[in-house]
Amino acid sequence: MTTSKNFEKCFITVGTTRFDLLCSEIVSSPVLQALKRSGCKDITFQIGNSKMDSGDYELDGIKLHCYRFKDSIENDIRNSDFVISHAGAGSVLEVLNARKPLLVVVNEDLMDNHQLELAEQMQVDGHLFYCTCDTLVCTLDQMDFSLLKPLEKANPTYFFQSLNRLLKIQD
Repeated sequence: MTTSKNFEKCFITVGTTRFDLLCSEIVSSPVLQALKRSGCKDITFQIGNSKMDSGDYELDGIKLHCYRFKDSIENDIRNSDFVISHAGAGSVLEVLNARKPLLVVVNEDLMDNHQLELAEQMQVDGHLFYCTCDTLVCTLDQMDFSLLKPLEKANPTYFFQSLNRLLKIQD
């Protein structure tokens, strides 16, 4: 990862479904070594319903805290230096709204992969990087989070103006 800042704390989320391939890739030595090269020392890993066991581990010199679910992942996002996430719209927007650097890993096993479309467009717009499990190590080594730009805050004015026009409501 080419950037001037060290990213010691990483939060990883697979969401509410199973993403066994991402779980196994994250704990593989090549991925852990790539994370270590970026300065990563601690990983908080929300594993959802994946096959991986929850618990605390140390692998390749990186501490991992793995859990299935919490009521909210907001604190995990806030306490991280960067986030690796599945490509679900809710998770992507939550991380971007928290102004955290984001790498999205697309689950290629999903049918009708709308997640790929979202990840591609958000990368084109400069808000995140995305990859697949096959390209995770290469992406970790090459991405530069300093190139990302924050997602603009939503402005509901235009929505309400359009809604008023549609419903023919006067101001």
